Amino acid sequence: MTRLTWICHGPTAANREARFPQDEPLDEKAIIATRAITPRLRHAGSVFASPTLRARQTAGALGLQPEVSEALADCDFGRWAGRSIAEIQQAEPENLAAWMAQPEEAPHGGEAIAAVCMRVNGWMREHLQSGGNIIAITHATVIRAAIIGTLNAPLSSFWITDIEPLAVAHMTSNGSRWSLRFEGQTT
Repeated sequence: MTRLTWICHGPTAANREARFPQDEPLDEKAIIATRAITPRLRHAGSVFASPTLRARQTAGALGLQPEVSEALADCDFGRWAGRSIAEIQQAEPENLAAWMAQPEEAPHGGEAIAAVCMRVNGWMREHLQSGGNIIAITHATVIRAAIIGTLNAPLSSFWITDIEPLAVAHMTSNGSRWSLRFEGQTT
């Protein structure tokens, strides 16, 4: 069996300001918050992280030394990177609406949601039969893609899952498919 733990990177200024992210660092409060989730993690034989600074700093704050994987990179937000959602809504309302309603579209000149989903699902297929515990430190877009891929949900459902910074999602593989796993408290 393979256990896969997804961890969304720690909070950044872009999260707090509702902006499309750039490659920005975690602040000291985010590093402290990240360290607080360490006791919830199992030992992992393999640790992977997005190449972004915020994902690598999250791994470091957790005391992990990941292998960097381009497949776990955040969505390329093109010309929207660094801009607020409110600003995009005002300047390009039809483009924002198209991007959110049509997963194959990339009106921002970056990456379509469908492309993110294909990339993430390819990475998950590569690790389907890995065995042991894997930790992947990445982004909300990547974790959403993993969840809808696991559920075989339509791409149109991408936006109905909210992934907060430092969210932890668990999956298991029996070697032929991934399943979501919700862990409870045992007594």
